[in-house]
Amino acid sequence: MKVRKAQANEDEKKKRKKAVLFCLSEDKKHIVLEAGKEILTGDVGTTIADPYLHFVKMLPADDCRYALYDATYETKETKKEDLVFIFWAPDGAPLKSKMIYASSKDAIKKKFTGIKHEWQVNGLEDIKDRRTLAEKLGGSSVVTLEGGPV
Repeated sequence: MKVRKAQANEDEKKKRKKAVLFCLSEDKKHIVLEAGKEILTGDVGTTIADPYLHFVKMLPADDCRYALYDATYETKETKKEDLVFIFWAPDGAPLKSKMIYASSKDAIKKKFTGIKHEWQVNGLEDIKDRRTLAEKLGGSSVVTLEGGPV
């Protein structure tokens, strides 16, 4: 995610986050960055070949999460980068967890500026196909996502 646009050197660009996951703290009172659940822009193309697939694999099968994903895509007209807020609430997550995450969703969204798209996902079948994200970003006008064809 871009914090500053102007005059960023190569080291700063490599440290930008492509994707991050947020979870509730142990006491369920705070939203925190989940340790080790991030993708740095500098890792894309080196240690991570497909950032979207890597991101999907980071999502837990049995609990909710919030995520920010900095999508890079190309339409028929231009290249774009948009910030996507994702509310991950899989069907297998406990009901109490779903309720807590749903009720605190607006609080975390207000902390971030630049969110262009919001997406609630309830299972892997909703997110594993990159075409679904492409539809959220611009429908049939999206021709590539993360450098690969849609």
